Amino acid sequence: MNARLFIFLLAVSFVSCQKEKKQKEVVQENQKPNIILILADDMGWSDLGSYGSEINTPVLDSLAYHGLRFTQFYNTSKCFPSRAALLTGLYAQQVGAGRTWKNPWTNSTTIAASLKEAGYMTWMSGKHHGVDIPTDKGFDKYYGLLSGAANQFNPGKQRPGEPEPAQKRIRPFYVDGKRHEPYTPDSTYYSTDAFTTATLEWIHASATETKPFFLYLSYTAPHDPLMAWPEDIAKYRGKYKVGYEAIRKQRFAKQKELGLIPEDFKLSSPTHVFWDSLSEAKKDEEDLKMAIYAAMIDRMDYNIGRVLNTLRSQEKLQNTIVLFLSDNGSSAEVVEIPGDGNIGTVGQWTSLGSDWANVSNTPFRMYKNNSYEGGINTPAIVSWPQIDQKGKINDTFYGHFIDIFPTLLEAAGHSYPKNKKVLPLEGQSFANLVTQTSESSEEETGNRLLFFEWADGAAVRQGHWKMIREKTDQWELYNLTEDAGETNDLAEKMPEKVAEMDGSFKAWKKRVKNSE
Repeated sequence: MNARLFIFLLAVSFVSCQKEKKQKEVVQENQKPNIILILADDMGWSDLGSYGSEINTPVLDSLAYHGLRFTQFYNTSKCFPSRAALLTGLYAQQVGAGRTWKNPWTNSTTIAASLKEAGYMTWMSGKHHGVDIPTDKGFDKYYGLLSGAANQFNPGKQRPGEPEPAQKRIRPFYVDGKRHEPYTPDSTYYSTDAFTTATLEWIHASATETKPFFLYLSYTAPHDPLMAWPEDIAKYRGKYKVGYEAIRKQRFAKQKELGLIPEDFKLSSPTHVFWDSLSEAKKDEEDLKMAIYAAMIDRMDYNIGRVLNTLRSQEKLQNTIVLFLSDNGSSAEVVEIPGDGNIGTVGQWTSLGSDWANVSNTPFRMYKNNSYEGGINTPAIVSWPQIDQKGKINDTFYGHFIDIFPTLLEAAGHSYPKNKKVLPLEGQSFANLVTQTSESSEEETGNRLLFFEWADGAAVRQGHWKMIREKTDQWELYNLTEDAGETNDLAEKMPEKVAEMDGSFKAWKKRVKNSE
């Protein structure tokens, strides 16, 4: 072949490749986006590197630094109401999940059902925490834990050569459309890995599919029992012997450096014990517990990377929306179950406890099950295809899990069903906040009312005002613009505002009760 012919063929090949690439880009632009909704379990506001942590979370941090982070995005402070609100776009009280997970959801449809109508393949892997089977609620495929918390290494019966798995109780699992109770996997099983592997099987099987997909990836990490692979624990062992206060101060300082909180943010008083009051043996145990907790988050981040890398190899990542949230704040609950004493392994159920949970929820007050910011404020990361927010932080909009449904509907170009059996959506779309390039303002939210009620606590958010009560009829009032740490109760000084917001809460309570 002469040189001129070779160069000509090379040029034709290059033009052809460029044309094919351009055609593929045009097709992608015209396609509905793939959507991945990722939910962590009992993870605190400061547990990601991009929210102040020392834990290694490069995948989620990359999404945050190239996407959008919210500083005021709310869950319900409890696992199952959060999951109900997330999937239905309604308050949990409206669908029968305000007090218990044991009721079938009523008055509602789900994100999955609506996106399925819009032509999406719909998949769910992980924890559901309800009695409704996800495949009856719009999901084409489901693998995972139907309810509650389970052993991370073995949710079933004892395997040969291993200790008896520490369990609260036997939980139902769904594998390949079949219910298993108990589900006893082989010794390679670890919940975070397994939930991801199921997801990858669906993604690989649909590699040539032109339909978009919706994936709800609902991890049980870092919910107790604290269990992780030894090599992951080893990365963090010893890092936490500096104690609670030192880690909390480090995270607080990093949050200021990242621009997540203002320089004059007033940190609430610590609720953890004084580190030096602990014995050396207790310090070592506390270091181990936090190392395992960190390892669980580290492993979750790694597995999210597995999913994104697979989509990248299929050239689908550029057309995929990714959202990451936590179902409530870090947990102070301590579950006491007899075990073999080896913390972090299959035979021992261990909880994080209130001291490290206080650190985990930096800079906020209290924990899961409380309506203070430490219980309801979630790290919220949104990565939107072809929109590079360059790590923008939105600190004026306050959103809620009920907003996810309408936002994803807008992204998919689909409408909510007009059905008398289904209540109108309570949430509002925030898609415009993700795609806009201008600076955000308070007009994004205005005086929108949001309501919270779980167990003995309740709260109302309106503009920069937040009213809250816990185990009492007396409301506290905070100006979150000036005092997001909830340290200065203004209720006595502003009784008219309290009365106004109390009236709004009572009206909401009556309205959602009538939905039940």
